[in-house]
Amino acid sequence: MWTIWISISIAILVLVLLLGAWGLAEWIRDRRRYRLTSKNQEQAKQRFRLRREWLEAEFLKAAAASGKPRGLRWVDCEFGDDVQYACDEEYGLLRAFVSLTIRFEAIEGGDMEEVEAVSNLRAATGVFEYDGDRWIANPRAIFNLSPNQAILHFKHRSVSID
Repeated sequence: MWTIWISISIAILVLVLLLGAWGLAEWIRDRRRYRLTSKNQEQAKQRFRLRREWLEAEFLKAAAASGKPRGLRWVDCEFGDDVQYACDEEYGLLRAFVSLTIRFEAIEGGDMEEVEAVSNLRAATGVFEYDGDRWIANPRAIFNLSPNQAILHFKHRSVSID
């Protein structure tokens, strides 16, 4: 008789601990979400301006190391002056979208070596993320979309920071 009550008590205790752990994880996730206010929007913009050259170099380094697109080597990126900001509310991130012109070359012995169009300049948008503390160079290039088109495509909420 006592073993049944002990088993039920242990099962209830485990259930309570699991629900508590889940609730704590949700609370931590919500606390880490970035909340946009006009004050921290301006701070984010200023930080992006101050770190932009470094972020661009990190973007090129990370994108070149990604191995994408397959068979091509990143040679150079020319970053445009226009920066568009948008908020990804699902993840609580502020993102900066910057126009790029990318130059590739074929990797020797690869599938793209004989393709003449490899040397053509490619238009793309580079993505940078601000997590509320710092900007991160995301090695993602969105090809054939301007920054505004990329914002609309990914259904971010545009943030005007003037």
